[in-house]
Amino acid sequence: MPRTAARTRWRVGLTATALLTAAALVPAPAHAEDVTDYAITVDPSAQGAAIDDTMYGVFFEDINRAADGGLYAELVQNRSFEYSTADNGSYTPLTSWTAGGTAEVVNDSGRLNERNRNYLSLGAGSSVTNAGYNTGIRVDQGKRYDFSVWARAASGTTLTVSLKDSAGTLATARQVAVKGGWVKYKATFTATRTSNRGRLAVASSNAAALDEVSLFPRETYKNQPNGLRKDLAEKIAALKPGFVRFPGGCLVNTGSMEDYSEASNWQRKRSYQWKDTIGPVEQRATNANVWGYNQSYGLGYYEYFRFSEDIGAMPLPVVPALVTGCGQNKATDDEALLKRHIQDTLDLIEFANGPATSTWGEVRAQMGHPKPFHLTHIGVGNEENLPKEFFTRFERFRTAIKAKYPDITVISNSGPDDAGTTFDTAWQLNREGKVDMVDEHYYNSPNWFLQNNDRYDSYDRSGPKVFLGEYASQGNAWKNGLAEAAFMTGLERNADVVKLASYAPLLANEDYVQWRPDMIWFNNRASWNSANYEVQKLFMTNVGDRVVPSKATTTPNVSGPITGAVGLSTWATSAAYDDVKVTSADGAALLTDDFSGDASQWKSSGRGSWSIQDGQYVQTDTAAENTMVTAGDPAWKDYDLHVKATKKSGKEGFLVAFGVKDTGNYYWWNLGGWNNTQSAIEQAVDGGKGTLMTKPGSIETGRAYDIDIKVRGRQVTLFLDGKEWGSFKDDKPAEPFRQVVTRDAKTGDLIVKVVNAQSAQARTALDLGGAKVASTARVTTLAADEDAVNTETDTPVTPVTSTFRGAAPKFTYTFPANSVTFLRIKQR
Repeated sequence: MPRTAARTRWRVGLTATALLTAAALVPAPAHAEDVTDYAITVDPSAQGAAIDDTMYGVFFEDINRAADGGLYAELVQNRSFEYSTADNGSYTPLTSWTAGGTAEVVNDSGRLNERNRNYLSLGAGSSVTNAGYNTGIRVDQGKRYDFSVWARAASGTTLTVSLKDSAGTLATARQVAVKGGWVKYKATFTATRTSNRGRLAVASSNAAALDEVSLFPRETYKNQPNGLRKDLAEKIAALKPGFVRFPGGCLVNTGSMEDYSEASNWQRKRSYQWKDTIGPVEQRATNANVWGYNQSYGLGYYEYFRFSEDIGAMPLPVVPALVTGCGQNKATDDEALLKRHIQDTLDLIEFANGPATSTWGEVRAQMGHPKPFHLTHIGVGNEENLPKEFFTRFERFRTAIKAKYPDITVISNSGPDDAGTTFDTAWQLNREGKVDMVDEHYYNSPNWFLQNNDRYDSYDRSGPKVFLGEYASQGNAWKNGLAEAAFMTGLERNADVVKLASYAPLLANEDYVQWRPDMIWFNNRASWNSANYEVQKLFMTNVGDRVVPSKATTTPNVSGPITGAVGLSTWATSAAYDDVKVTSADGAALLTDDFSGDASQWKSSGRGSWSIQDGQYVQTDTAAENTMVTAGDPAWKDYDLHVKATKKSGKEGFLVAFGVKDTGNYYWWNLGGWNNTQSAIEQAVDGGKGTLMTKPGSIETGRAYDIDIKVRGRQVTLFLDGKEWGSFKDDKPAEPFRQVVTRDAKTGDLIVKVVNAQSAQARTALDLGGAKVASTARVTTLAADEDAVNTETDTPVTPVTSTFRGAAPKFTYTFPANSVTFLRIKQR
């Protein structure tokens, strides 16, 4: 189709556009003779892939305080005085508590139970006050809050429990009479004021021992005991997820694989093991969280299963495979330990599915759920970087599971990246081993997601199915949501291969962030949907049952050759650079620097500590990340770059950049990245990085390496010490206009899903292939400035619904700039 002049203004790097009003989202009437930018043709007589009800789900990991201080409704932080330097170097057993008088945390035989090692010894006339999370304990006027504590004291002891903030009382204080040995005591508060800065105080008239000090809102999700924070659970439920993957993530396969017992010296830094997380909460052993805090396990396996059931989602637990991941890369060879974890996995399936008369089914029944949870899928392992070692152990798990539970789908994985040696080896083993399903993970730039809509088009239809268990573009701006939406049209088109998919991570407390982007953000008083959430919700609540084959015209590729300056960088490493030479394709010198003088040719980003030392350019700060300095002309093309680089100290190797346009747009060769375990070519586009190729390997400290990079057009060839290391051609277009069509069998609707990830509107001719359709269509549109970000107080990315009255077998529709649009058209 011919294209308007506006089409030629499109570029891969998305440009800003004014925020569209609701009125602008309704297209103007079109005439048949109007020129259009794109064409979509649909073949309603053909059958595309069937889409399972479980296609889209959510992935919950306790990262960013997603559990304690988040979805788990407990308002008291460090309620059992178990915080430790094993969790975080700044922690003490009284973190989040302040003492008035004498208060000491004790670990001795007077404890509440063996798995809850610490308790508080409170002196006569003394008190402790808890600060909760964020700015404090949130209470709402008129709402009820349930307090409980395990206490031991001589008869005649009174505990005075109060809720206050700096302005005064938040509820009438309660008196609790303590008599003798350890007993659980309860009280209820009704808040007289609303406050975000509440403090819970417990004072004792006599010496007393306290443990498990708790305050829960009476109103939790579905008012479940030991329940979930209502607003967060409701936001998750509103997605109507087909599954819930839990508990991780890196929690599953990092740390010790030992249990929590005297034999392991009460191991704190251990992998997430499900038996630690069930039973009475005061008997659940807390653990160091790999993300740098403590996890109480108040939110445990039973609560995950129950929540999945409550929201109508399939539970999908993941268990450790005894090969650590997330940079730890250690395979456990203890045969007895391996057998114990395999048995634990079999016991987990019995806990979920066994009758109440079975050993673990009885435990579930005693916790309040006699009926089975109907577990059908289980993941073994998470992002292991040692694919051969992992797969050897995976097969042991799978064999044991299939022998006893042949109908369970056992899920393997392909490591932490979308490509590379680990990925290729893992997939080869998975194919040869005929596994049921492979869990893929990747976090890339928006540009990568726009480029890779066709990722699964060429996957083997008869091979293992794909579970896309973790993915996100690197950010929470609307441009990230647009790129993910474009990618999701490819997931649906390949629903015969991609059977499950979940954005990750799910939750982030804004004051405790270890990872971003995240789908739902919150603090102690409010929660809000990211732009990415709105995309996920639109797709998850409008899936359809089957793909209807369709095609769309594309956008011209105007990318041109790779252009840019050059750069040097480090990441948590000290490195020295020398003999930098940039030469044009015809041999002319563009830049030479042997650092015998100053560094005036180089521009610093301001990070790191760069200086000339002994004729080398040296970065000495081993804590600084991305310390890039750049030199040259952003317009350079077709050149050769030579650098001599030496690692001096630190965690990683060094980075040599080319095609540098600015601080957010460049390529670099990352040598010795990921804790000096692999090297990769990464591309940054508008600040988000994607990996173009990767290989295992490390960089030696003190050794000088010769690095040469040859750039010709969009072809790049890389040489390490004179030998070709690899090459790539970055010529894949980042197509901004993507679509997929599905059919909803229940309603008879055709659902036309269109992503227009560019700053110009897209007038589009739609041909429904002769389908008889109603003249009106229900429209849901997400559209905003590409840099728009939803916050607690402002949500520019919000769905707008409207009615389109021009639907026909052939019609024209204008899709707004930077938009995701779903047209639901009733078939007659």
